Amino acid sequence: MTDVYYTICKDGEGQLREKMSRFIAFAIKVEDSATAKAYIKEYQNEYHDARHVCWAYMIGPLREEWQLNDNGEPSGTAGKPILGQINSRGLTDVLVIVVRYFGGIKLGTPGLIAAYREAAALALDDAGIKEMHRMESVEVVFPYVAADGVMKLVKTYGIEVLERTFDNTCTMRLSFRADTAGEIKGRLESLDGVSLTEISQ
Repeated sequence: MTDVYYTICKDGEGQLREKMSRFIAFAIKVEDSATAKAYIKEYQNEYHDARHVCWAYMIGPLREEWQLNDNGEPSGTAGKPILGQINSRGLTDVLVIVVRYFGGIKLGTPGLIAAYREAAALALDDAGIKEMHRMESVEVVFPYVAADGVMKLVKTYGIEVLERTFDNTCTMRLSFRADTAGEIKGRLESLDGVSLTEISQ
C-alpha cells in the first residue's frame, strides 16, 4: 500500500451565481471530525441568514472517515456533489462548506446538483493540492554504546527525530514514512540492545 495521500495546500473560496441564487463555497483544511464540526457550526452561525449551509468532509490518510449534509436541500442534491468533488480529486483532511442564498427561482434537482458541484470545485481549485505521506512513529530505547549505530540509521534514512534523551540509557522518538517502516524498524531492531515501541498516530 502506498503511503502517499493528497490534501489541500491552503484554505480556498469560490462564488457562483445561478438563476439569482448565490453560492459561496469554502474549502478548509481539517485533521479530525471534531475540528470539521466546529467549523461547520461557526459557518452556520456566521451565515445564519442564508437558506442553506451544506457541507461534506473527508478525514484521514486512508480516506475512511467522511460525512455530508444537505441542510434542507432535496436529498442528494448538495452534500453528495460536494463530496463528489473531494473524491474526484482524491483529497482528504478537507471540509467543503457551500452556503446558498436563495434568489427566488427554483433550480430543480439537476440544477442544484450542478450548482453545488461547481461551487465546491471552485473552492477546491482555489485551495490547490499537495502531496502528503502517511507516517509511522516509534520510541527507541538503547544503551549509550549503541547511539552511533542508531544515529547512522537516522541519517541514512532521513528519519525525523521528534524527541531525544541521551544518558546511560537513551530514548528517541522517531518518525518516518510508512512505506519505509518495515525496513527501518528491522534495521533498528538488528542493533544490539535496541528495543522499539510503536507510537499511535
